[in-house]
Amino acid sequence: MTDPFPTFPADFLWGAASASYQVEGAVDEDGRGRSVWDTFSAEPGRVVDGDTGAVAADHYHRYAEDVALLRDLGVGAYRFSIAWPRVQPDGSGPVNEAGLGFYDRLVDELCAAGIAPAATLFHWDTPQAIEDAGGWLSRDTAERFADYASIVGERLGDRVRMWMPLNEPVVVTMFGYALGNHAPGRALGFEALPAAHHQLLGHGLAVRALRAAGCSSIGIASNHAPVWAASGSEEDTQAASAYSTLVNWLFADPVLRGEYPAPELAAMVPGPVVEDLKTISEPLDWFGINYYRPTLIGALTDGGEGHVEGAMLPPGLPFEPREITGYPRTDFDWPVVPDGLRETVALFTERYGDALPPLYITESGCSYHDPDPVDGRVPDPDRIAYHDAHLRALHQAMADGADVRGYFAWSATDNFEWAAGYRERFGLVHVDYATQRRTPKDSYHWYKSIIG
Repeated sequence: MTDPFPTFPADFLWGAASASYQVEGAVDEDGRGRSVWDTFSAEPGRVVDGDTGAVAADHYHRYAEDVALLRDLGVGAYRFSIAWPRVQPDGSGPVNEAGLGFYDRLVDELCAAGIAPAATLFHWDTPQAIEDAGGWLSRDTAERFADYASIVGERLGDRVRMWMPLNEPVVVTMFGYALGNHAPGRALGFEALPAAHHQLLGHGLAVRALRAAGCSSIGIASNHAPVWAASGSEEDTQAASAYSTLVNWLFADPVLRGEYPAPELAAMVPGPVVEDLKTISEPLDWFGINYYRPTLIGALTDGGEGHVEGAMLPPGLPFEPREITGYPRTDFDWPVVPDGLRETVALFTERYGDALPPLYITESGCSYHDPDPVDGRVPDPDRIAYHDAHLRALHQAMADGADVRGYFAWSATDNFEWAAGYRERFGLVHVDYATQRRTPKDSYHWYKSIIG
């Protein structure tokens, strides 16, 4: 018999999440500029099946229907992202009123439905013109990002309840600039570190810009997970620690401590680093963790080659990922490790102590290749089991003393899953891409029952 589902606090925030390029489509409409993902997905071989986000889930035209589904689901908040090239087609200069007007309408629709708008300013769709001028390798991009934050904050700040300047800067840095299997498709190895620093600097500048515009409840949505050593050997333990420094603490320590986790990393980023860190560590109202799975790391073996999700790691690194066994796997071939969420929250609580603001789980989810709807139903028991187990693990973290205020299920609807195209389905709502028909899955109805 399954234990009864645990009781969360009455004010716990239940949400669902999405991202602009993954759901909106309408890439050539109403003055939207080109993004790096438009360019990247148009290049042969970059995305599975040659898919692009040109239509995606057509949320740009169907947002009212999607908000109605969210209202019926009962979520207290909807986390969405704003497409920078829709607001400023070239990433700087005049505002595209038609583009910003879309988010005006979306936010109004959410408010009318009693759903708190939770806005991410950057979920990877850098304006192509900004990338052409250096992208996140350039310090100027951080300044342009702050200007964009001011524009959006002044327009929407009276209604948006939560703000996240950045989503997962580690992914843009590692996959976009270091490894090259995400947009903009660069493969720079450690020469990608300026992209990390400039995203974090842009985040800090954007926090200040949002506050100057009268916005409140500002955080970040940052991807984090435990890094496990492949064995108890000193070599594997040191390798796991080095990897965790790169993927976890490089992106959290500057924000929460105002310092880089290792002197050698601080020495590799450009600019007046000490002054920049004062901006990067602008106090937050909360910190958002996106959690999917742990990583198993061992010391690099003789002749070994490290890979992460099909991309070669830069040569010379002292570690290599190993396969995690003994756990069920999603259809995206990711291990399902619910206790990793509890462990991640515990890591943050222990590392930052009183300096840690309240936490939100800003993403957690799984891809399964769901069947097509039959008689209006999509059974997805594995997704229900995933969220059930992760929420139980999160409840345990809270029982252990962690201050966690909410959970956003990834994702509200099926959508374009970046380099994996449309094969992967994370949604609580099934999307038939040929007709754009929405069908709530069994997990949608389960989540609704949990929210109560």
